[in-house]
Amino acid sequence: MEKTTKPRLRKIYDEQVRSRLKNDFNLGNVMQIPRLKKITVNMGLGVEAKDKRHLAAHTDELSKITSQKPMLQHARKSAATFKLRQGDPVGLKVTLRGERMWYFLDKLVNVAIPRIRDFNGIKPGFDRRGNFTFGLTDQTIFPEVKIDKVTRQQGMDVCLTISGGSDDLSRAMLEGLGFPLKRKAQAKGKA
Repeated sequence: MEKTTKPRLRKIYDEQVRSRLKNDFNLGNVMQIPRLKKITVNMGLGVEAKDKRHLAAHTDELSKITSQKPMLQHARKSAATFKLRQGDPVGLKVTLRGERMWYFLDKLVNVAIPRIRDFNGIKPGFDRRGNFTFGLTDQTIFPEVKIDKVTRQQGMDVCLTISGGSDDLSRAMLEGLGFPLKRKAQAKGKA
């Protein structure tokens, strides 16, 4: 049985970030050190959800981006204003854990985000429990998506679920992994 190598960001986390967080925040127990539990990628489809051709195209794009087949999400309740019935498809969802999660995070931080036009950092979106959520407006920033095959620009939400329960700890962990967050002074000034 051959031994597989750890994902690059996981190695950085284990060797550098964990010890730095423990020392900087004076954490007595190793279980207090924040760790990445899972990454959830959601893609709302809107009007295109009922068109099987577009649904198949977006499913294929999201599965190429995340290396995992997405789950089709259905409406829980009917809403007449949106012409939506209970059970209609509304979006796609992928939950990444383990090595796939670390490989996706590495691709997101080092390949996809630098391809965003006029990029100057992601606005912090912590939920007071240390989890981080942000949105991407275009799926073509990922190299797996062929630009000439894209029929419509489609955004997605990415949620990083982080243990530890503190926004400051999570921010320090993400910055240690090279995540391009806006500084606090930048985030207050401009959006």
